[in-house]
Amino acid sequence: MDKRFYITTPIYYVNSLPHLGHAYTTIVADALARFYRLQGYEVFFLTGTDEHGDKIAKAAEAQGKTPKQFVDEIANTFKETWDKLGINYSYFIRTTSDKHKRVVQHVLQTLFDKGEFYLDEYEGNYCFGCERFLTPKELDEKGLCKDHKAPPVYLKEKNYFFNLEKYRGWLKDYLSKTEVIYPSFYREEVLNLLEEPLPPLCISRPKIRLSWGIELPFDKDYVTYVWFDALLNYLTGIGYPDDPSWQDYWANSHHLIAKDILRPHAVYFPIMLKALGIPMYKKLFVHGYWLMGSLKMSKSLGNIVSPLELSQTFGVDQVRYYLLRDMAFGYDAEFSLPNLINRINADLANDYGNLVNRTLSFLERNFGGTIPPWGELTPEDREFREKVERGIIRYLEEFPRLNFHTALEELWQAIRFANVYIDREAPWTRVKEGNYQRAGTVLRNIISAIKSFALALYPVLPNSSLTLLSALSVFPNTPSVIPSEASTLSFKDLFNWELPASGTKIKRCGPLFPRVDEEKILKEEQKVEVKKEAEVKEEPQYITIEEFRRIDLRVAKVLFAEKVAGADRLLRLEVSCPEKRQIVAGIAEYYEPQELIGKEIIIVANLKPAKIKGLVSEGMLLAAKDADGLAIIIPEKEKEPGAKVG
Repeated sequence: MDKRFYITTPIYYVNSLPHLGHAYTTIVADALARFYRLQGYEVFFLTGTDEHGDKIAKAAEAQGKTPKQFVDEIANTFKETWDKLGINYSYFIRTTSDKHKRVVQHVLQTLFDKGEFYLDEYEGNYCFGCERFLTPKELDEKGLCKDHKAPPVYLKEKNYFFNLEKYRGWLKDYLSKTEVIYPSFYREEVLNLLEEPLPPLCISRPKIRLSWGIELPFDKDYVTYVWFDALLNYLTGIGYPDDPSWQDYWANSHHLIAKDILRPHAVYFPIMLKALGIPMYKKLFVHGYWLMGSLKMSKSLGNIVSPLELSQTFGVDQVRYYLLRDMAFGYDAEFSLPNLINRINADLANDYGNLVNRTLSFLERNFGGTIPPWGELTPEDREFREKVERGIIRYLEEFPRLNFHTALEELWQAIRFANVYIDREAPWTRVKEGNYQRAGTVLRNIISAIKSFALALYPVLPNSSLTLLSALSVFPNTPSVIPSEASTLSFKDLFNWELPASGTKIKRCGPLFPRVDEEKILKEEQKVEVKKEAEVKEEPQYITIEEFRRIDLRVAKVLFAEKVAGADRLLRLEVSCPEKRQIVAGIAEYYEPQELIGKEIIIVANLKPAKIKGLVSEGMLLAAKDADGLAIIIPEKEKEPGAKVG
């Protein structure tokens, strides 16, 4: 049991396609899985998709598809993306699978029989983005959800609830005594949250409002709350409750998440486990956001970076290296194309790739590509070995702590010193002098170090490591698939300076990391941006009736209006449709704020939110403009705020 390692990603919500944030979490999990396999662990790596809830139903409806059709397509896209990025998971779970439904209903019935749920009527602010009721503290000063920057909807309905407060004292005590959440500042964040009473968790949704979910086994009129359903995937994936081995994996369970889903994983899930009588998971690893221009990547902001497009342009290993090298785990990091190119050219092409290429080329030219016998080791040789081993040891220490950027820097110091060593010892000079034995000893040291670098870097650079290890004939039957990986590749050979053995024939493998033409790439990016701008200016094309139906036009009532400071043309409007939202409109030269208050207008309610002068605008009002000026479109007769326009 001690040699098992269970690692999970969150199951990704399928209301949008995979982006760089998803890829980062999954690559971290994949790297850790490979790392522990090479340590001799039996590893189970779980990932998958979360496929129920309000947002899925709405996204499917917007595309004119059934929820099942919609989730099947997106789930397959996630699978294809992970396959193309070389992600070797053990199991891909889908929450719409019969296996998972049985587990969820088993847990629901078990907790219901224990008296953990109660039926009650609740009214309050419901956020469809969060898919839950919000407390007043979760709203900003404008009454918007702090996470989604959108106004919640006031709902009153009867539901089943789970009394979280009953377990708050236990959870607070447990977290204060353990380091189960890493980095520790996220644990402090949860402990601060637990200083105040926990509101009950609404674990159901009435079918009359939402039918796309797992039905409660004890009440057919309800489906379960999407988070209650989703969190249980970590148990489903390892065979709970039927497979006896699930407990061994669970005792060594490690969960990777982004910081935006800390509360469900650090509060809801531990309490669910406690109520079920299941031990706490071993670790919760929490990472920050990948930012674009200081903003979190998100579909709503339209600043998504596609991991597939990046890997097709720069290479899978190159993207993996950049993501692990440039983010300090737990903190935010800003994505930068120039930084990515610099990492490829400086670290991979210059430092590592150049070391490999010139060493193997020299061996082929002067020794026929065959590993020569050892000569006597000098103090310089021993210093070199010591620095290589020290770099690898530090790498091995930092990697399981998820300090990937530190681990890679420690290893790169050894790689850089290898370049210094070969320049100092100059085997090409020894060959000219006829001292092939000394040249051969230097080459053997370097090649053995390259073997160790390739093996150590396999979790980060699996493709290039397999290519290099195969070229060095260290593991001639090196597989590219996971099942037999642990029995073939092993960290036990990291410090074996006898590999590759004397007389081994080495194969050339070509440049592992071709240099990137930064100027060319950045010019291509600029062309794409110019093309996008040009497309916007093109004449509008005909649309179908289905496309028109996707435009959500609604009546909205203006509650408040004011001029935007420093912007002569802008007014900030607060409207009801019937939920409150904010709209920034360029109509200040035609209307005074006070004459708009109380007026009914027509808005595009499902327009992507945009930032204008630092203010989030959540829609667009309709107006007509000609030579005589601008006039807002208003209903002929007064209508209820929120009434659809068609």
